[in-house]
Amino acid sequence: MKSFAPDRPAEILLVDLNDDVLHPEPLQLSKDIDAPSFNPHGLSVYIDERDGTVYLFVVNHPIPDYNSCIEIFKFDEKQKFLLHLKTIKHPLLQSVNDIVAVGPESFYATNDYYFESVPMKFVEGFLGLKWTNVVYYSPRDVREVALGLYSGNGIAISNDKKFIYAVDLTAHTINVYEKHANWTLTPVKAVHVDTCADNLFVDPVTGDIWTGAHPNLHKILFYKDEDPPLSEVIRIQKIHSDRPVVTRVYVNNGSVIQGSSVAAVYKKKLIIGTVFHKALYCQLD
Repeated sequence: MKSFAPDRPAEILLVDLNDDVLHPEPLQLSKDIDAPSFNPHGLSVYIDERDGTVYLFVVNHPIPDYNSCIEIFKFDEKQKFLLHLKTIKHPLLQSVNDIVAVGPESFYATNDYYFESVPMKFVEGFLGLKWTNVVYYSPRDVREVALGLYSGNGIAISNDKKFIYAVDLTAHTINVYEKHANWTLTPVKAVHVDTCADNLFVDPVTGDIWTGAHPNLHKILFYKDEDPPLSEVIRIQKIHSDRPVVTRVYVNNGSVIQGSSVAAVYKKKLIIGTVFHKALYCQLD
């Protein structure tokens, strides 16, 4: 994929949306995290209701082998510091795309491919094999809880903690699963969004689901300066109803931002993140 800053080390940035002018600042990482190999991808926050401790779960594809692992940090807000707690590797987490934390050491994760090698991933995608999945992980229990995805991508949890939402990228769907007390998932429905949805954000007030999306995935994978990737933001309202409302909130031809991957809202403010380009800060009507 395209890199606009190939010599810049990976960072995790903190942005305070209460500020009128945004000032993204990199968080300091524990010294046991190897900066040259650190290659973060998806992330999720878990706040322990017992003591308010904030945990950050980060999908890492370390350079140069890119084999998936999950890094768990504890966030020190005063020091703007991420204390590394543990690294998780497991055979079922072979090609993790995104993650949603459900406990201090537990999470659901999507695998976007079955194979680990890049050539076989292309073969898998070309053949359209429904071999990817959703995996539940805890220190005492690791298992597949949802099967039959073409390419698992973004994942999130509903505000009432009763449902898991997972993207099937190339199927153009957001899949809804009921979450049970034993952490298993039961498929409920698949909502078609007519685009390649990426990461998910659930509005903490309304429960609406927001996603950055790729109208043309080929342009993401095979970048051309003269024909850049498009950007799109989708909002899904009433996803549990018989008629979910799917709205295109933002569309751009690549002249402003390229390759939108996530959209997050806060008090009528919208931040659109991208795979490898800029972030766009918007005011919602």
